[in-house]
Amino acid sequence: MEPRPVFPRLTGSAEVSVRPALPSDAADVARVQELAWRSAPAGAVPGAVLESWDGAAVAASWAAAVTDPPSARHEVLVALDGDQVVGFAAVAPAEPQDDGPVTELVLVLVEPRWGRRGHGSRLLAAVADRATAAGAVRLVAWLAELDSVTAAFLESAGWDRDGWVRTLDTGADPLREVRWHTLLGGGA
Repeated sequence: MEPRPVFPRLTGSAEVSVRPALPSDAADVARVQELAWRSAPAGAVPGAVLESWDGAAVAASWAAAVTDPPSARHEVLVALDGDQVVGFAAVAPAEPQDDGPVTELVLVLVEPRWGRRGHGSRLLAAVADRATAAGAVRLVAWLAELDSVTAAFLESAGWDRDGWVRTLDTGADPLREVRWHTLLGGGA
């Protein structure tokens, strides 16, 4: 008779995680942003932004965001698969609302080839946990109206549109954005 396996039996190890970004992650964050934006639905990212993309400048901007954020509530988190950066989220404080402090999800992107593996969900969960720990009662995010992919992702995570809309002047074509939100743990 063969010995029975000891449970829980490990069938592999999950080499996935989320952590605060390091300055050395800046080039990878810029790479993920470019690849995700270039594969975004038409109209979700202004063409002029992609045409004038400067990877080195974007990486320098992300390095500055990590090393010298405007406040302690500005943060960049990265999703890892093994030791490879495959996604990121950037957050900032937003205008407080009647129910209390608010954190804005500025960006959440996963490199397309790493999509549908839970990296976006892990990033969103980490953002919610950190915002709650910082006292926020609500998360908000502005999405391009034509970004149906991110809208579906947020909706599946319990977010909803809150009725606010804005139009950004991007140079050539205006970019219409819709604000999404979700309440955190103790929110009213």
